[in-house]
Amino acid sequence: MSGHSKWATIKHKKGAADKARGKLFAKLARQIEVAVRAGGGDIDTNATLRTMVLKAKSGQMTKDAIERAIKRGMGENNGANYESITYEGYAPGGVALLVDVLTDNRNRTASDVRMAFSKHGGAMAEPGAVGWQFSRCGVILLDGGADEDTVMTVALEAGADDVGRDGDSWRITTTPHVVYEVRDAVEASGLIVMSAETTMVSSTIIEVSDAGDAKSILRIMDALEDNDDVQDVYANFDIDDAVMESLD
Repeated sequence: MSGHSKWATIKHKKGAADKARGKLFAKLARQIEVAVRAGGGDIDTNATLRTMVLKAKSGQMTKDAIERAIKRGMGENNGANYESITYEGYAPGGVALLVDVLTDNRNRTASDVRMAFSKHGGAMAEPGAVGWQFSRCGVILLDGGADEDTVMTVALEAGADDVGRDGDSWRITTTPHVVYEVRDAVEASGLIVMSAETTMVSSTIIEVSDAGDAKSILRIMDALEDNDDVQDVYANFDIDDAVMESLD
């Protein structure tokens, strides 16, 4: 699986993206604001902003909402000053988690993240304890019914690094800066794209076969992602398909 857990696939199946669309837009807007404050409001010269805008468009955020976030970042509208922090921790079964946050209150956010871990059997870890095993890449998930040769040909010609199965889906892996270009090329070929994102992928995968551990892991992930300050959660688990079905 090249170090990619099935969390993106699980979220898609659970319908979490639609259920939390309003919360997603708020998080995307915050990421755009921070990118503008760090590098300016011109997407042609601010690579981070360009990536955030593409991510927002991929999440179906409107042009007006994106422009408002850019203006807030440039100080044209009132906006909070956010601090970027990454927390590390463990979920049951030894699963490693990275939690990226943007917060205007470090103490509040640290307390909330710690509670999400401890309430469901996990624990916070010292900086660097799990981060060493993660690296950033682009991941595109396709409908698994597509023909393998077609997926391989289209993806590799578009600049992808690797193609493989992810449960009943196809997973395309790219370098971070070309993920949305590869997604556009794949969609143009007629293939169905379920999601596309830049993410942190672990070099080590923890296979989860215990239903109790699986339930606790997913509860920690849900609790963290439900927090407005939490922007992204990365993990290195792979829950057995039979166990996932038993949790539905």
